[in-house]
Amino acid sequence: MDIELTYRRGLLRDIGGVPVTYGKREWLDTTPRALGPWPLEYQRFSSTLSAVGSVGITYRRWSALPLSIGRWSCEHSRFGGTLQRIGPYALRYDHLGNRVRAVGPLEIFYDRGGSRPIRLHLDGEGESLSDDLLLALFLVLFWQKQSWEASARARS
Repeated sequence: MDIELTYRRGLLRDIGGVPVTYGKREWLDTTPRALGPWPLEYQRFSSTLSAVGSVGITYRRWSALPLSIGRWSCEHSRFGGTLQRIGPYALRYDHLGNRVRAVGPLEIFYDRGGSRPIRLHLDGEGESLSDDLLLALFLVLFWQKQSWEASARARS
């Protein structure tokens, strides 16, 4: 099954039919506010995601490394803190280690520049992504984008 990711005005708008919505002033605030029916909640005065719907997210103290997502624990590499697993879903990275290429059984394909995920592939035929896999995918893409934006700000 192939799943398309849709963008408009540079923002991710849809993951296989599940809308990603933003605030009324998206030209000022490019932070997603909902994934389908699930509202996204952030820590006060921060862009750190604290919940997706009723699923809470905890982080290591004084860092942006997630410890748990609801009932799932997160695993990180020993050095550098790269996220390696979210619950049952192992992450695979490209050879440079800066782009997630797979979340569990879900392969991620990027545009020619390699900066924007545009298509997903899941073996087998199905109607849509499971809620669990959609949640894990969204979080991985969200945190990856935040990391890339932070790196760009640090270079400038």
